[in-house]
Amino acid sequence: MLAEVDLRPRRVEVARLHGRRFSISPLARIDPDGMASCWGIVADASHAELERLYVEHARGTLGGTYLPEAVLVETAAGGWRSALTYVQSRMTPAAPAPEYVRRIAGAARNLGFPAPYVSHIESFGNPE
Repeated sequence: MLAEVDLRPRRVEVARLHGRRFSISPLARIDPDGMASCWGIVADASHAELERLYVEHARGTLGGTYLPEAVLVETAAGGWRSALTYVQSRMTPAAPAPEYVRRIAGAARNLGFPAPYVSHIESFGNPE
């Protein structure tokens, strides 16, 4: 999705956000959960790039509004970094599009996220 909005960060780090649970219903979201954690990336981006990603693309193309929230993440290398995450708080639950789930799971796998976490992402494409 970053390439779709011409966001090509020079540096990307895999990181873990503690205290949040990842889900997809119908778009990706993270919700507070003191017992959970979720994986993602930390990347340098300008305000204009973030506007393209979270306003133009997320709202205009995907139909979701994501708002920034400051967080502290643990990098895969074991360091800590402050970052912004973008949170979708008002979403009418619905089944996600299978292709959307596949894209997120594929990116997670390619970035080296833990296998159980990739399986968790893939589970949203297989509703029971």
